[in-house]
Amino acid sequence: MNKEGHVLNGALLAVGLGVILTIDPTTGSLLSGGDGGASRDLATVAGDTAWMVAELSLPVVLGALFPDVDTAFGRHRKTLHNLPLLVVFVAFPYLFGNLQFVWIGVATHYVLDVLGSKRGIALFYPFSSKEYGFPTGVATSSQWANPVTIAVTGVELLALALVHYYAFALDTSLADAGNVFRTAMGV
Repeated sequence: MNKEGHVLNGALLAVGLGVILTIDPTTGSLLSGGDGGASRDLATVAGDTAWMVAELSLPVVLGALFPDVDTAFGRHRKTLHNLPLLVVFVAFPYLFGNLQFVWIGVATHYVLDVLGSKRGIALFYPFSSKEYGFPTGVATSSQWANPVTIAVTGVELLALALVHYYAFALDTSLADAGNVFRTAMGV
């Protein structure tokens, strides 16, 4: 995908994640309805969602753009487009306590380059230079680049929502998510 596509992907992800992290449809009524105050009014929900979108926008969009920094050095779609680097971004908030959502932007950049573009990425670089892509990808200059970006982002948001609502909360610390995973696996 092109830079415009990655910015679009990051912006849509920030909005979608803001909604996912703020609104929990598994708890029943989202708005006040005479249930003793357990639900929130529309203004509170909208305000909380807007705040979460603002909080997520910078880290998710920066994460979505970061892998393309390798156009300035190294080998594009290899140097900063690989699973070993993604592990660093996933571990970063666990080790340093910040940049919690940057990894989501980086991971979705990879997904978009694998599914949405013809070329793919070198997932296992520097161990292997083989590039992996999906056969239905489009050229970055294609008229279909933005529609494919939007479709892939929708699938990413659906997957993130399913994880958030049914596996573990995406705003859970990495250590707590690991504990949930270990408990689920019986370890």
